[in-house]
Amino acid sequence: MTWSEMQPLLEQACWDTLYMVGWSTVIAVVGGLPLGLLLVLTDRGGLLQNVVVNKVIGQIVNVARSMPFIILMVALMTFTRWITGTTIGREAAIVPLAIGAIPFFARLVEMSVREVDGGLVEAVQSMGGSTWKVVRSVLVPEALPSLISGTTTTIIALIGYSAMAGTVGAGGLGDVAVRYGYQRFETGMMWITVAILAVVISLLQVVGDFAARSLHRRSGRSGGLLLFRPLRGIFPGTVATEAVKKS
Repeated sequence: MTWSEMQPLLEQACWDTLYMVGWSTVIAVVGGLPLGLLLVLTDRGGLLQNVVVNKVIGQIVNVARSMPFIILMVALMTFTRWITGTTIGREAAIVPLAIGAIPFFARLVEMSVREVDGGLVEAVQSMGGSTWKVVRSVLVPEALPSLISGTTTTIIALIGYSAMAGTVGAGGLGDVAVRYGYQRFETGMMWITVAILAVVISLLQVVGDFAARSLHRRSGRSGGLLLFRPLRGIFPGTVATEAVKKS
């Protein structure tokens, strides 16, 4: 197969992969972020402590994470058909991709939020801050560098999942690698696909690491005033928050 024959196939496959991974990432973040926060808030000693709810959510997340993606795709075929009207194509692949990524990202969110200094939470609570205020002003902002790294990890995992989805007619780079590289013995197409995936994943990792480090350094430059930053929106007239404004 010549390059002129491979080029349009690879271009379409790249766009299909980008489409699947992009929408799946958005859904995973929207669904996984509140789920991960609930795992922290409802745990023992959490702001919304509820052991039963925490155990139920935790078990659901664990079961969903333990299921191999190829099995998850098959198990969700009926649901996928109900949502999209088909079980093949890039739109259909988004359903199992997103459902598989939500619990994965939720656990990453949980780990990130647990790293937040408890003193910040106590400071906001002592000033009368609500649970929502603690989440919005402390937990999410302080965990943001780690959340960025978690999002990068999720995107990279979704690229791998999308390649597997291509083996069952979802399209994308995985589909090209299987149909042309494997079934038609086009070794050149196979290695080009592998190279594209390697380059894309490497670039994503570099960008994600840079963003996470930048946010971490920005937080670090605030020094001791970081402790009072969440109080700025609650008590704008205090000495501490005035100092934060000047920083």
